[in-house]
Amino acid sequence: MHSHLIKLLSLSALTAGILAASAGARADDVKAPTFNAEPCCNLCPEAHDAKNYTTRYQQNFTTLVQAQGDWLFRTQEDLRTEFDTTPAGYKRMKELHDAFKSKGVELVVVYQPTRGLVNRNKLNPEDKAKFDFDKALKNYKTMLGRFAAMGYVVPDLSPLTNESLPDTLPAHDFYFRGDQHWTPYGAQRTAKIVGEKIKQLPEFASIPKREFESHKSGRMGKTGTLHNMAGQLCGTSYAIQYMDQFTTEPKGEAADGDLFGDSGNPEITLVGTSHSGKNYNFAGFLEEAIGADILNVAFPGGGLEGSMLQYLGSEEFQTKPPKILIWEFSPLYRLDQETIYRQMMALLDNGCEGKDAQMSGSKTLKPGKNELLVNSNNLNLQNSSHQVDIRFADTSVKTLQATLWYMNGRHEDIKIEKPETSDTDGRFAFELRTDEDWASQNLLAVEVQGPEAGAAPQKVEAKICKRNVFPSAEQRTASVGQ
Repeated sequence: MHSHLIKLLSLSALTAGILAASAGARADDVKAPTFNAEPCCNLCPEAHDAKNYTTRYQQNFTTLVQAQGDWLFRTQEDLRTEFDTTPAGYKRMKELHDAFKSKGVELVVVYQPTRGLVNRNKLNPEDKAKFDFDKALKNYKTMLGRFAAMGYVVPDLSPLTNESLPDTLPAHDFYFRGDQHWTPYGAQRTAKIVGEKIKQLPEFASIPKREFESHKSGRMGKTGTLHNMAGQLCGTSYAIQYMDQFTTEPKGEAADGDLFGDSGNPEITLVGTSHSGKNYNFAGFLEEAIGADILNVAFPGGGLEGSMLQYLGSEEFQTKPPKILIWEFSPLYRLDQETIYRQMMALLDNGCEGKDAQMSGSKTLKPGKNELLVNSNNLNLQNSSHQVDIRFADTSVKTLQATLWYMNGRHEDIKIEKPETSDTDGRFAFELRTDEDWASQNLLAVEVQGPEAGAAPQKVEAKICKRNVFPSAEQRTASVGQ
């Protein structure tokens, strides 16, 4: 495997040689030597064939596009022109907003612009011409408007698009050259816009203020996810991209005493993807921009819902919900994944905690299928008004596989996987299924898949209870007016 540098040096030497030769003689006198050498890391043909992106992870990169220098883009994700979800996705997003609102939580959506929208000037001319930037930007702004119409607070991040920085600041690019994440500079520019929006919220007025300042605290080396994927497909390797890292701290607080002490309860929480992780200091830049404490519960590898679900299930959220919850995610994630909403809505309601269980049972699971609950008394356990709360004694359990059987012989196989990187509590709470024609089904039994053969038995308990029906924004307004 050639290193980036060796290829680069040998090529520049070759190029210089060819140029010198052709400059010193007329083209018809001297035939320029022909070389098969490729500039470093121009993508191999395999990288342009979607069939080679086989695993679920690889499919996030279908298909790589070579851009200027070491820049790579992904056709589907970075160069998308559609920003949308299904009617079911919109319905669920609206219900989720209304459920948070009924708990007094204002939800701010940070919907990142894609690498194509921000850094399209790094594309090669042909690809730049093919990418319909105007359509992409229009559809991106329309999607921001749709979130706002559902009641979410939506900072307009469209001014970040079409970035053209002076050549003196190449290290301040919004995104990394070969990685899907924003750089700390991208996180900082986003935080400024999000911060302005948050400061205008009525809920922000009563939140304790505190001044913060950010400073450079070191360098990080980024081996990019897109570069790694190109390496898997083409066997090439790229130079590591180095980038400033930042830390944010309360301003001069040693002098004037700590407002909160270490046990302070921030009234603003950040949930999100790995973009909100420590590396990029998004939470810190937000604290600096708004001048208030933020509890950051995001973690790398959390995806769209990982940190949100972990936080909703926490005692912290259940006993003291924040006034403002910032939810950061990118258009990469589908917003119509029904299983995710079933969990979020159940956890917002704290599952079956403190409620009368219609049915409950506990068991030590053996390998294979284990019958956990059976509706032998023919109770009315209609999907539309019930939820399930399953708890493993072993809090490290991160996967639940269950089969829900219904009175008329139908069944649903459900699999819930928590991110490997999450701190889990062994708890899986979710609403019974209500999409399409499932709402009227009546539950007969719950089966749970046991541990692998040879693994230790797993203790588990399950409850079925009535779920809270969250009033919609319209219903709340009507009741206030009565």
